[in-house]
Amino acid sequence: MKRQVLTSKISKLPFVASLQKLVGVAVPLGTCSAIALGLSAPGYAAERLNLKLGPFQQSIQVTDLETYAKTGKVPSALQLYSPFLTSDFRKALTNRLELDPKSGSQVVEELLKSASGKRILDSIREASPGLSLEDLQAGFWLAARQLNGLDAIGVIKAIPQGTITVDVTQALGVASKLNFSYWKSQAVSSLLEKNLTASNSAFQSSFDPAASGSESVQQQDFTFEDRTRNRRLPVDLYWSANTQAPLVVISPGFEANRKFLAYLARHLASHGFTVAATEHPSNVQNGPSASFDPERLISAKEFVERPKDISFLLDEFVKLNQFGVLQGKLNTQQVSIIGHSLGGYDALALAGAELRLDELREFCRTSGVLQRVPADWLQCAASQLSERQLSLRDQRIKQAIALNPAIGQIFGKSGLQQVATPTMILTSTDDALAPAFSQQLQPFLQLPTPKYLITSIGATHLSVSDPIYFGKVRTQGTIVKERQGQDVEPLRRLLQGTSLAFVRQLTPDAKSYKPFLSSAYAQSLSTSTLPLRLNNELPANLTRWLSLATLF
Repeated sequence: MKRQVLTSKISKLPFVASLQKLVGVAVPLGTCSAIALGLSAPGYAAERLNLKLGPFQQSIQVTDLETYAKTGKVPSALQLYSPFLTSDFRKALTNRLELDPKSGSQVVEELLKSASGKRILDSIREASPGLSLEDLQAGFWLAARQLNGLDAIGVIKAIPQGTITVDVTQALGVASKLNFSYWKSQAVSSLLEKNLTASNSAFQSSFDPAASGSESVQQQDFTFEDRTRNRRLPVDLYWSANTQAPLVVISPGFEANRKFLAYLARHLASHGFTVAATEHPSNVQNGPSASFDPERLISAKEFVERPKDISFLLDEFVKLNQFGVLQGKLNTQQVSIIGHSLGGYDALALAGAELRLDELREFCRTSGVLQRVPADWLQCAASQLSERQLSLRDQRIKQAIALNPAIGQIFGKSGLQQVATPTMILTSTDDALAPAFSQQLQPFLQLPTPKYLITSIGATHLSVSDPIYFGKVRTQGTIVKERQGQDVEPLRRLLQGTSLAFVRQLTPDAKSYKPFLSSAYAQSLSTSTLPLRLNNELPANLTRWLSLATLF
């Protein structure tokens, strides 16, 4: 029965024609299934590489490359290419994407169908124009079936051609583009959409938490000086005449300012909350930078100073709460913090997550360029801190919302278990700066309950940004194409509704807002082009795969 099911699946795969072509048109599909189920037969799998470097050509055995990958010793056949055989290149050959045998085939199929997967396959074909798309797809899928995982050597050996011609210069260019953590997020996006769907998505309510409240919002700019730390902190404060507890603090990401979530600040203020949107000295004044340059990352101390900025402001708000128009409107003993990207790190650190700097230093020391995503480069700046572990917990923080947080490495394998408040995480499957797989989904497994995960299928890193202050014109020069504006309005509405419901859990209205922290509510705002999900836990099959997989 299992073989029949697999045969049926294989018959639908786009590269079956390539498998059938190898053994003859008249050979039945069962023969193709046999090839897929076993190791590639001699003569039908790559055994030699024909390497081209300028005017030079040399034929080597795939086993020569495999020997180098395993031992680090350069065989005589590869001596000509020694300058290119760097430690990063070797890691690219040996690093492995582990796959759960129960879901691995589906993951690979989704990977190959994703937009980023197709781009990588096209890039590989530029380096090896003799390979058809079907040959490459067959190599990936057969390698996954044989090895319960993917690595470069395994894919090469599984490609159904005896000899593969490779342009070395082009191949090095392809290697520089690989971002396997982002690939895994792309591959898992379809699984998330299907597996996180509520069984009953019907949702009805007598009111809409995403609609503006009845309060008239007032807004005023303040600047606070921390002379002890030489920090100047601009803050936009939003409030209404009938303000309620708790206080909400918003912390922006790396090189974003206090206007980044202005629409969300106004929304919460219109429902009676005082909101303080902060800005950190390390941030620029005009929105996201035009590029991500690892050489100009923030200093290590910013990972300590940014959370301390929030704690300092809470101390200052105590004074501001005693007089003037804000008297009695700043409840600093009951604070909800909302952070985006690096601000998401701030939120979780203040909520109790412990920095595991020994683990971070080990990752930054041993990982190669191809293993890191931009969020990892950012976090590796903190590896210069002297401490082994560090807690920046502020007891006044009672809730934390982290939007696209950059937290894949800095809290290690267990630092997030120390979070002492309810949390809400937003992950976006097309986020290439802080990819969902390593920066949010795996960390989410660590968090204690109560916790919530918002999943936006197809959104990007800046999709939640204010459409007025951070329109498309601001991000035309970024390293990835951002999805913003009207295209992601359903996500902003979901964020407005769920953030209000989440903060209301600290008020007497908690029960009436609880239904908006549900899968059904998220799916009521979902669209065919932007599926939205909300869950308390991940399904067992996804949890198992996330736990198994290591960064490629």
